[in-house]
Amino acid sequence: MTRAANASRLFVPPFPPRAEKPRGALSTILTLRRNPLEIWGKAAFEQPFWVGRSSFGMRAMAHDPAAVRHVLLDNAANYRKDELQLRILSPGLGDGVLTAEGESWRAQRRALAPLFSPREVVGFADSMQKVAAEAVARLRRRRDGAVAEVGEVMARITLEVLEQTLFSQGLGQEPGAFQQAITRYFDTFGRIDPLDLLGAPAFIPRIARWRGRATLKFFDEAVDAIIRSRRAMIEAGHEPPRDLLTLLLAARDPETGRGLPEASIRANIITFINAGHETTANALTWTLYLLSQAPEWRKRAEVEADAAFDPKRPGSLDGCPVLRAVLDEAMRLYPPVALLSREAIADDAILGARVPAGTIVLISPYVLHRHRDLWENPDAYDPSRFLDGRRERIDRFAYIPFGAGPRVCIGMAFATQEAIIILANLLIAFRFDMVEGAPVMPRQRVTLRPQGGLRMYARRRELAQISTAENFFAKVR
Repeated sequence: MTRAANASRLFVPPFPPRAEKPRGALSTILTLRRNPLEIWGKAAFEQPFWVGRSSFGMRAMAHDPAAVRHVLLDNAANYRKDELQLRILSPGLGDGVLTAEGESWRAQRRALAPLFSPREVVGFADSMQKVAAEAVARLRRRRDGAVAEVGEVMARITLEVLEQTLFSQGLGQEPGAFQQAITRYFDTFGRIDPLDLLGAPAFIPRIARWRGRATLKFFDEAVDAIIRSRRAMIEAGHEPPRDLLTLLLAARDPETGRGLPEASIRANIITFINAGHETTANALTWTLYLLSQAPEWRKRAEVEADAAFDPKRPGSLDGCPVLRAVLDEAMRLYPPVALLSREAIADDAILGARVPAGTIVLISPYVLHRHRDLWENPDAYDPSRFLDGRRERIDRFAYIPFGAGPRVCIGMAFATQEAIIILANLLIAFRFDMVEGAPVMPRQRVTLRPQGGLRMYARRRELAQISTAENFFAKVR
């Protein structure tokens, strides 16, 4: 089959309209408020780098791998998280590893690194499999073919993974309560406020954040209860489980010997509950949607899940390249975080262009992953990009679903393993199909969620008329 013929068969999922001309200041504010993805006009997907003055000050757009590498790695010390990004994230996430800067960030990163070593991550695989199998059993109790709000289902599963791994005594709240609180958080604090764009002082109230105060109170009370319960356990002389919570409480910076400040402990608990499950849930949601629209790839993924995934050895994923590829392609089209932004501390030059101090450099994985100079058929769904040696030919800084450089997501290996285990279990047991006429459009609220949710039929597969995936493997061996 010719390349052109193959391209004509590829599924192109919906994406927001791309303006032909630059927007004015008012249009920019309204668009950012509605859905920041719409701000990227046609030119953004064609230009490798741009720097100039905008209605909101000096801005640069970096969507050339060399420029991305320069900002996130080679000269990362000259680029800090900008004020707008911190105003969106800090009220809910505090001064955790995601938002901290300088020595505070370095100390937290060093303290947390041992829990996310390759050996530790593989050690979490059995717990991930247990949660995935229980989720399959829960879905089986529904009527065959019942409609599921897939985003909610995935969010519950990934929250339960956190309860079995990073917070192994539980979160002290029903998963549904956390799901609702996290959704409220992203819908309030995750929306860009016009006052922030205009540089208004922080003491001027933001309506959305005022509405989100109850969410912050919920997080504060939940975190207090989590910490109080674990400290009581330790003070009583019981051996605590080796998980994120114990590590945070006992952490000592290997260079200074100091423990983490209380504020950092609290901030990281909230960070891992929010970001640690939201991004993986979204990646799985988009993966199931894209597979439902690409029957050939869904069949390949099902065959591999049936034949190669072993629930008795869930950490061994070397035989699952297709499952990894369909997940990677979903994160290419719908990266967990659609925008990274940095502020230049001192004057710099990127690709020969002067970047004055104070310039906000925008790097959008959403744009980078669909850039015309970097990808063939960039808006089309094609997991083969990550198979048969093609993955190795992708520039490291052209595909950054977990960021890059020193601040690359510390939980990248954890999230990838978790997502593949959950995906394999779901594909063995069910086939997900879209509800007819249900619109699909990505909307950015820090992360990328399907606007209005994603309703799909969960139909049992003929091969999977058994109680669990593990029983299936026991029968065929």
